[in-house]
Amino acid sequence: MDGRVNDKSKLPSRHVTEGPDRAPHRSYLYAMGLTREQIHQPLVGVASCWNEAAPCNISLMRQAQAVKKGVAAANGTPREFCTITVTDGIAMGHGGMRASLPSREVIADSVELTMRGHSYDALVGLAGCDKSLPGMMMAMVRLNVPSIFIYGGSILPGSFRGKPVTVQDLFEAVGKVAVGDMSLEDLDELEQVACPSAGACGAQFTANTMATVSEAIGLALPYSAGAPAPYEIRDKFCATAGEKVMELLAKGIRPRDIVTRKALENAAATVAASGGSTNAALHLPAIAHECGIEFTLFDVAEIFRRTPYIADLKPGGRYVAKDMFEVGGIPLLMKTLLDHGYLHGDCLTVTGRTIAENLEKVRWNPDQDVVRPANQPITPTGGVVGLKGNLAPEGAIVKVAGMPQEAQVFTGPARVFDGEEACFAAVQSRSYKEGDVLVIRYEGPRGGPGMREMLSTTAALYGQGMGSKVALITDGRFSGATRGFCVGHVGPEAAVGGPIGLVKDGDMITLNAIDGTLSVAVSDEELAERRKAWAPRSNAATSGYLWKYAQGVGPAVYGAVTHPGGAQETESYADV
Repeated sequence: MDGRVNDKSKLPSRHVTEGPDRAPHRSYLYAMGLTREQIHQPLVGVASCWNEAAPCNISLMRQAQAVKKGVAAANGTPREFCTITVTDGIAMGHGGMRASLPSREVIADSVELTMRGHSYDALVGLAGCDKSLPGMMMAMVRLNVPSIFIYGGSILPGSFRGKPVTVQDLFEAVGKVAVGDMSLEDLDELEQVACPSAGACGAQFTANTMATVSEAIGLALPYSAGAPAPYEIRDKFCATAGEKVMELLAKGIRPRDIVTRKALENAAATVAASGGSTNAALHLPAIAHECGIEFTLFDVAEIFRRTPYIADLKPGGRYVAKDMFEVGGIPLLMKTLLDHGYLHGDCLTVTGRTIAENLEKVRWNPDQDVVRPANQPITPTGGVVGLKGNLAPEGAIVKVAGMPQEAQVFTGPARVFDGEEACFAAVQSRSYKEGDVLVIRYEGPRGGPGMREMLSTTAALYGQGMGSKVALITDGRFSGATRGFCVGHVGPEAAVGGPIGLVKDGDMITLNAIDGTLSVAVSDEELAERRKAWAPRSNAATSGYLWKYAQGVGPAVYGAVTHPGGAQETESYADV
């Protein structure tokens, strides 16, 4: 009754599997078909964000089975469970997008609660969509049990009349239809071919950006984040992850040994080098927060400023994630960054080796033009820039990958909208002018609530041929698929009385991505007078989860987090 195969005296699962007083607990495990040997082995949580909500997640259950085989082969006992995902592509452009960023917290919280409640000893987490990736990594560093991250993989590109296409083309096609540049029949044809397989959006949007982060930060096995979802090699990565997590357990290597300040800097550098999503400036501070490390939007922006942009990936470039994987993957990108001094090579990873050791045998591929050498960049600074000024005292972020330098300064009159729907309606009816700075406010973490993405609006502008002729700023977010002069994460947000809430139509706004400034030509005295007349604005979230989220969420500059984080811990779950 009390037989053991492993010494579990310091593992969390001892609380449910060891000793005579745990006989009732073991009876439940026997009821699920476990053997005595399996019960007394380490219990490994295999968490996935599988669901039928979107192609990003549909392959995760299959991949989880491969992870479980790997765990079992290494004498562990896998216990599979699922959590939620809100998929941005389907939530985009309507009230459903308010659920997107909050879902990151629900994912992290629900994985934590499942692991805590059942006393699992290690974790392999599989995620496939924008917020599920950082949510799963946040859970790993929060729990601090040996963990490995698995990305579900990207979607394959579609083909429209002989041309490769992604969902970005479809969002922009909506704008083309609005101005008569595309017929409804062509739109119907395009929507049926743009997304031809399982997997997350194929370009360097948020999902692939955070997948790149997972390898660079050390939580994912080398090459595992690049393989598209349909590729069978994904199952080999998954099985290996299951085996490797048992090695981490034996060696006592935990996520906070891996996710250090240097590792976070490595992650930010790969985002910049790949022209990744501005959302990384929200998620990296949140991951750091779970570790008790302060790593703000400004820290991320400083790494972006000093890192070259070298991967020619969509939306600003020519290629998709599949293309980079096939010419050498994320290790190829990381290798040239390391060779030219842009990465810390001494950071530990889930292989048990350092970044430098993992990359030691990676050789440069001269027969490709997806990734350039770091000393021959597309542009000398990263594809994402931090901004600050009297309109954004807490900072803001803009993606400039693929933008010529002369387009990185913009001055124009404000056209103010309280919420995305009003702005989208103005874009669809073309009731705006070339040279305007469209201001979408009350979309921040608290004011939205939920900090919605504005891809529907930005893509419609691009589809109308106005992507470079207007600018857009918001206290909300932009999709990784957004292009053009679009500034997000403006803080403080309008809902707490930030300057963006005081702007009026006609105020002249200057966006300068070269100098890193965002300003409005209104004196401090005038802003102070306007603040006296400002009053909080109510929203529809008066009950339910969004209400709870709005009460506790913090500012974007720190990652829009909802709890005190690792710095306030007196004991981590791994040490219970």
